[in-house]
Order: sequence, then C-alpha cells, then structure tokens
Amino acid sequence: MEIGQKVKVYRLRDRVSSEVAKRLGKVGVIKDYKMTDGSGVGVLIVFEEDNFSTWFFEDEIKLVQ
Repeated sequence: MEIGQKVKVYRLRDRVSSEVAKRLGKVGVIKDYKMTDGSGVGVLIVFEEDNFSTWFFEDEIKLVQ
C-alpha cells in the first residue's frame, strides 16, 4: 500500500470509539504511515467526506480498485 491510494475499512481489530467505528465500510485515502507498538505498521487514513483522519492496522483495510 502506498500513500495516495484509496482504501476501504473492512474490519476493526480492537474496540474503538464510536467516531472511528462509524468508518467501517467507508473509503479513505492513505496519507502517511505510523509505527505501532511492535504489532506492525499502521496507516493514517483521511476520509474526504468530512476530513476526519485516524490510523488503522494494514489488516483492517483493503485497496479500492
């Protein structure tokens, strides 16, 4: 996955806030990478509909073609 690619949130690994949970099934754009606590690399996603941004693990998102 690369910065600028569109992705869809298809699952949530952990319990999250309602603000993040409502992004399930939504499409956003990768803006950056984030180092996590040893569980892998996260990606910062920005949702264009409301400019909300948060990070997800790579196994929580899929590329949109």
